[in-house]
Amino acid sequence: MPTFATGLPRPDPLADPAVAAQHLAEAVVAAGAVAVEMFRAGVKSWSKHNDSPVTEADLAVDAMLRERLSLLGPDYGWLSEETVDEPSRLARRRVWIVDPIDGTRAYMAGRADWCVEAALVEDGRPIAGALFAPVTEELFIAVLGGGATRNGQPIRVSATPALAGAVIDGPAPWLAHLDRAGSWQRVDRIRSLALRLARVATGELDAALASPNGNDWDLAAADLLVHEAGGRLTTLDGRPLAYNAPVPRHGALVSAGSLLHPALVALAR
Repeated sequence: MPTFATGLPRPDPLADPAVAAQHLAEAVVAAGAVAVEMFRAGVKSWSKHNDSPVTEADLAVDAMLRERLSLLGPDYGWLSEETVDEPSRLARRRVWIVDPIDGTRAYMAGRADWCVEAALVEDGRPIAGALFAPVTEELFIAVLGGGATRNGQPIRVSATPALAGAVIDGPAPWLAHLDRAGSWQRVDRIRSLALRLARVATGELDAALASPNGNDWDLAAADLLVHEAGGRLTTLDGRPLAYNAPVPRHGALVSAGSLLHPALVALAR
């Protein structure tokens, strides 16, 4: 760690999560602009080993974010969808967790439901996060203990207490299961999981469901958004998510306002 001439450790400029969140916000906005410009110019795409698509823009944005964030927190770990995993992150208290483009299929199709997201995780939980949806020009920022905003305005989850009439998005099999439990409202599927969760944070969705195998980079920034907006994102047994594990992957998840969440967890079990 760099030191002053006196030999004392240099203070971490990102010690305050609010400062980290502001840097994250600036980074994802800049990254979003790169992704949009590359789309307009036409980007090449191919399939990864798991048959999910990746584009030149995914890699360019990933490289940009890593360079920028690593300068800010050079001693932090790094975890990203488009970077080979480095086990050294497991020894770090703080880790950058990034998805350069969440919703790559939507991005490739010219849809609006994709975003750039980045979070700073400390001891397994996000303390600062930012998510930028370039097409709709929405910037979401969350700070642990400091609330959540969209374009500078505070956001809050809905106060819907029951399934009846609730607006819900998620995988088709889950929604079919809910059909048997009551009457609720469907919406067009939001391809980006992070953006789907952000819509819970704003109250536009009363709840969102996620299939198993969501990764840390899909979830960390949006997780903090939901919680700082007064909602919950948990496993089916009601536990919060832990990040920066050796396998950064999660099971099925439920996100909703605090009033509706218990009922959805009970239905999902």
